[in-house]
Amino acid sequence: MVTLLLLTIHCTAQGSRQSNEKTVRAVYTAYEKKDWNMLKPLFADGFAFNSPNDDHIDIKEYKVRCWPNSANIKSFKIDKLVVDGDDVFVLYHGWTLSGKEMENTEYFKLKDGKIKEFTCFFGPGISFPNNTKK
Repeated sequence: MVTLLLLTIHCTAQGSRQSNEKTVRAVYTAYEKKDWNMLKPLFADGFAFNSPNDDHIDIKEYKVRCWPNSANIKSFKIDKLVVDGDDVFVLYHGWTLSGKEMENTEYFKLKDGKIKEFTCFFGPGISFPNNTKK
């Protein structure tokens, strides 16, 4: 009985980890595809975004201030993605349509498989995607 309980807990945790990873990877896919309708359902009620330029902005402000950057995105390469329960850290490189490269780290807090909070730590430069290497 104890073995079955431990196996159930392990499988549930593994499923949650995979689900959270899939949710976060979908953010980058939505930006590459420039598809707001793909991104919006990933956010939980009460969603907040943070960056050096943004302090807990809601989904409406995120769409106005951050989403327009998707028009400049060509692709992302996730270098490292670490899931720790409902916390996900991502280190990635991205490229703009003009071929400029950027490197950022992002921290996601999830709840029930949806993104509750997301913080972007910009690499070189001031803001995303203007933080590109020359």
